[in-house]
Amino acid sequence: MNDRIEQLADLMTLEEKVSILSGEDFWSVPAIPRLGIGKLRVTDGPNGARGGGSLIGGVKSASFPVGIALGATWNAALVEEIGAALADEVKSKNAHMLLAPTVNIHRSVTNGRNFECYSEDPILSGDLAVAYIVGLQGQGIGATIKHFAGNESEIERTTISSEIDERSLREIYLIPFEWAVKKAHTWGVMSSYNRLNGTFTSEHNWLLTDVLRREWGYDGVVMSDWFGSHSTAETVNAGLDLEMPGPPRDRGQKLIDAVKSGAVSEATLRQRVIAMLRLMQRVGSLDDHRDFQEAANDRPEHRALIRRAGAEAAVLLKNNGVLPLKGEGSIAVIGPNAKIAQIMGGGSAQLNAHYRISPWQGLVDAVGEERLRFAPGCTNHRFEPVLRGSFRVEYFANQTLAGKPVHIGSQDEAQAFWIGQVAEGKVDPLHFSARLTGSFTPDTTGTHRVGIYSAGFAKVHVDGKLVADAWTNWTKGRTFFEEGCDEVVGTVDLEAGRAHEVVIEFATKDFATLGLAAFAAGIGLPLGNEAIAEAVLAARNADTAIVFVGRNGEWDTEGSDLPSIDLPGRQNELVAAIANANPNTIVVLQTGGPVEMPWIGSVAALIQAWYPGQEAGNAIADVLLGVAEPSGRLPQTFPVRWADNPAHSQDREVYPGQEGKVRYEEGIFVGYRHYDRLGLTPLFPFGFGLGYARFAVADLTIDDAEFEAEGSVMAGVTVTNVSERDGAAVLQLYVSDDVASDPRPAKELKAFRKVQLKAGESRQVTMALDARAFAFFRAQSRHWLVEDGSFTLRVGLSSADLPLSGTVSRRTTLMLPV
Repeated sequence: MNDRIEQLADLMTLEEKVSILSGEDFWSVPAIPRLGIGKLRVTDGPNGARGGGSLIGGVKSASFPVGIALGATWNAALVEEIGAALADEVKSKNAHMLLAPTVNIHRSVTNGRNFECYSEDPILSGDLAVAYIVGLQGQGIGATIKHFAGNESEIERTTISSEIDERSLREIYLIPFEWAVKKAHTWGVMSSYNRLNGTFTSEHNWLLTDVLRREWGYDGVVMSDWFGSHSTAETVNAGLDLEMPGPPRDRGQKLIDAVKSGAVSEATLRQRVIAMLRLMQRVGSLDDHRDFQEAANDRPEHRALIRRAGAEAAVLLKNNGVLPLKGEGSIAVIGPNAKIAQIMGGGSAQLNAHYRISPWQGLVDAVGEERLRFAPGCTNHRFEPVLRGSFRVEYFANQTLAGKPVHIGSQDEAQAFWIGQVAEGKVDPLHFSARLTGSFTPDTTGTHRVGIYSAGFAKVHVDGKLVADAWTNWTKGRTFFEEGCDEVVGTVDLEAGRAHEVVIEFATKDFATLGLAAFAAGIGLPLGNEAIAEAVLAARNADTAIVFVGRNGEWDTEGSDLPSIDLPGRQNELVAAIANANPNTIVVLQTGGPVEMPWIGSVAALIQAWYPGQEAGNAIADVLLGVAEPSGRLPQTFPVRWADNPAHSQDREVYPGQEGKVRYEEGIFVGYRHYDRLGLTPLFPFGFGLGYARFAVADLTIDDAEFEAEGSVMAGVTVTNVSERDGAAVLQLYVSDDVASDPRPAKELKAFRKVQLKAGESRQVTMALDARAFAFFRAQSRHWLVEDGSFTLRVGLSSADLPLSGTVSRRTTLMLPV
């Protein structure tokens, strides 16, 4: 034990001890000036460091590729590099910890937060999480791996109980966290909102103490997700060190009283305090007394890294020879995501990026605007486009817009996310009202749609007329982390070129779990058949048509699952029409996961580009033009249809849940394991991806000299670049238990390597397997078991392309401790 930490703990009063076990405000833990203890600050991640501001606006930050994009790189070295760069970003925000990485498993293809997580597979997720944490903490910034555990969907996530058997927990959902503790020595773990088998994870003794601390040897801090603590003594005794955010709801005086009454022992309190002081020492906040100041550091090296990573994340799913683009021909640039840079998902991961490069801009910079023609074709927004412009904001210290405003401010868009201090502290952030006054000047005369959604009560008036009312009959919906209503839409006739007055009224309301106030208002003009016809004409008159479709951060977002995996709006119709008009149609898909593709047979090429960060358009252009190799591989199986997904069920208790429970009925058969089990052929299998370079694997060798004694095996394989272009292959090794006594998947990924090869180059690659690679978990006996008998090792370039195989055998069983 560190002497200084022990001494500080001995010197602290009860009140001081309790004070550092909860937040002071939204992003910090209070200092203790008497003892020289500095303030600990955290910031949201994982694809950037937003700093201490709101989800909207604030100091600008670098936007990196989202989690599923990093998962698609299959490149631990790259992810470690990104972790180190993110440490720079955190430091620029004067913070000490990043609330990242997110490693929940892609159980359902409709989880709104899949974009933030790496993969459907625990081994791929675990390896990348370790790399991310090592990169981050190597620069002195604490990682906070999340969400521990069972947060695989967003529906009712703050209250729902994830019903997961222990074997599935151990073999699938806990592995990334286990590796983060044992291999990366993470300094932080964030508990999830949900219950696990009936108990909130923030007060789950088995999860936080038995497994995390006693079995895995964790010595870091467990913090709650924001407002994810629900009790005082129960959370402290179970192992939750830090309640966030502040000011405290369950700690503070309640915890002081609990200690004095004996509900929390002095010894337990000391354990929590020691953990917090150890964290503060590790991240340097213990002696950090600098004035708080955030900076927007737009670093050239981060720009280059984001562009390189965004390109490497791209997965080439189909190519009939049209890519990379060649020659000087004309290009029709079509689709709702062509001129809008879709760089990130929604929710707590979003930030105010330094800049956003759209695909259109990336192509303009790469080939010149004279070769390009644009047509939007259709829209894909979930909500009406946010109204931009200057707004006068009057704040009232009541919830009825009564009397004179206590503060007058301004903002440049019709949306707000009010947390912490509001109106320079002149109103209670949970009990106030506001009136915004501005104008909207349309480009086109016609009937416009006016939308409003809010965590609170809200109305929109246009030219003095109430058009959209989310106040009178406010009903809880799926916005603002399930604290907001669904969008309410009205229509109004507007005249081109005329400034129409817009007044938005807002008032706070009681919250369910998360204490916040927010709204967003937008005005849009629907696109009709003529827009698709215009796009078809542009495609017909071009040598190549590139259609940029998908979703955005309104759909792929924390707090709301997807209604389906159909492309929103008329995008399927648009793609089919363009493909019919031009045989050289390329589709660039930007989503946080798979979509159904009824048009896949008619397009010449398909690239899955995800949400690749602020350099999105440049990274996509690099791949289209062949400047960068599309070496991404799918980290999630793409089914032919939503119904093929393992969590899709007619039984609502399996997904999305019913009566407060969601049952993980598929057990360990998640992702590709499910498709193998049922013999379903997916649209694109796990681990799949084409490239401009091509590869072959041969000569599998297996060294099993230590398999009988220790359970370890070394596998070697020769990989050759059989093309005339440099590129990268992703070698994947899967293990099958040939005589399993318990139900086991047909095969499971147990190792992988990404290998960069010059044209024509061959290389011998080795991959190590430890005993756990062959084991399954026996819940009743509470150990991992490697059975006697034979195991098959399969090696190839995707879960459906495994041409090399060999077997290893054991005569005895091997039991491994938890």
